[in-house]
Amino acid sequence: MHAIASGNLPDTAPIDHATRVRLRWEIWIVLAVTVGQAALYSVLSLVRALLRPTPIGDQQTQLNPPLDVTPFWDVLYTLLSVFFGLALVALVVYLLWEPGTNALRRIGLDFTRFGGDVGRGLLLALAIGVPGLALYAIGRALGITVQVQASPLDAAWWTVPLLLLAALRAGLTEEVIFIGYLFDRLRRLGWGWWSTILTTAALRAAYHAYQGIGPIIGNLVMGVVFGWCYRRWGRVMPLVVAHTIIDIVAFIGYPLAVALWPGLFGPVPAPTNSPVPTISPSPTVAS
Repeated sequence: MHAIASGNLPDTAPIDHATRVRLRWEIWIVLAVTVGQAALYSVLSLVRALLRPTPIGDQQTQLNPPLDVTPFWDVLYTLLSVFFGLALVALVVYLLWEPGTNALRRIGLDFTRFGGDVGRGLLLALAIGVPGLALYAIGRALGITVQVQASPLDAAWWTVPLLLLAALRAGLTEEVIFIGYLFDRLRRLGWGWWSTILTTAALRAAYHAYQGIGPIIGNLVMGVVFGWCYRRWGRVMPLVVAHTIIDIVAFIGYPLAVALWPGLFGPVPAPTNSPVPTISPSPTVAS
């Protein structure tokens, strides 16, 4: 694919057999060390949750748990986690790089249209975030969604900056890999637009399966909408902006949500002499 002038993604040129084989291997390797690995662990976490005698609605998971009881080491390990997570994003961008082309510009992850990207990202965040919150609330009410602790309730002064970095990592990880990278590679292999959109949306849903049925549905819809927008706009940046905003609101606003609606967003109370089952996703899951 060449640089996009009109905003719509162009069709891809045919490739030879050797290139096709190499791309298939590359895709499987990338998935094995990034979002595919996380999706598998996430689905297995959901299966284990469903097999427990405790109803799934009475179980919980943490998106940004502390990594150490000592503040210094907790901050250091969190920063390292963000760094190595972004290194995986850098890996797929490097794989997209070709002589004579700019991979970041090719997938629309640059600042050439930043004003428009931010505007579109804000609209997408509203269009996806508000229904997503409602879907989570419905899932909790129906007992089919895990109680998700989006951030620590005993926040220190360094918690907010770390949560902002975690939100940015999640936005870049999912949108660059699910959309920018996989769309490029699957389209080169001859996949149609809707098969690409639906497959990446399903992978995104599996990536969040550990949160329960509601988030699976919500992320499937999000993947379809984001994939359609990418086809129309030819730019990943609005999707990164939207995803980061959604996660910032979820992470930073979580303590307020618990205070206002403790029954819906608050931690699940443990039965007497029995801890609340906690679902632990793969460490590579970013949000």
